[in-house]
Amino acid sequence: MTSATSVRWLPIAGLAAAALTACSTGTDAPTAASPTTTVAQPGPFFGVCGQLTDDEVRQAFAVPAFATVTRNSVGCEWEVSGPTGPSVSFSWYRGSPIGRERAGSELIGRPAADLEIAGRSGFEALYQDALGQPVLCESALQYGSDFVHLSVTYADVTPTADPCVVGRQLLETVAERAQ
Repeated sequence: MTSATSVRWLPIAGLAAAALTACSTGTDAPTAASPTTTVAQPGPFFGVCGQLTDDEVRQAFAVPAFATVTRNSVGCEWEVSGPTGPSVSFSWYRGSPIGRERAGSELIGRPAADLEIAGRSGFEALYQDALGQPVLCESALQYGSDFVHLSVTYADVTPTADPCVVGRQLLETVAERAQ
């Protein structure tokens, strides 16, 4: 069987060149701008739990002891009486936008305010209970394309310290120890 049509297989690069040549108008029309890429600028190394000790967290949080301390690859959590009770959590986000975290806090009723510690910008978002008592505060600082985040909550327990003061104090320690 003979065919009047001949098929010629081109390597992918040749095929792309052939397609571009076939679409050429022969004029010097401007080409579309090439997309720009942003190179992520990683922040410093924070170590396990932002290098915070259990005792430092306990003292700042103003509680006698923790029932559970959890450490894993994404952060740490110090709990007084289980997952629904008072707690402090530390998270280190690599290559994640702090703005998304801030927007999420605002969407769920925690108005965010600008925060600066050790020359780093960030935010803190406070939640008050029905009596107007501050019971939860999220604090975060930007480091290049990374950020660190602390959440301090007293849940349904009467606070033993202002949660935003606790968060700021602990973030100051984290910032001092960043490598």
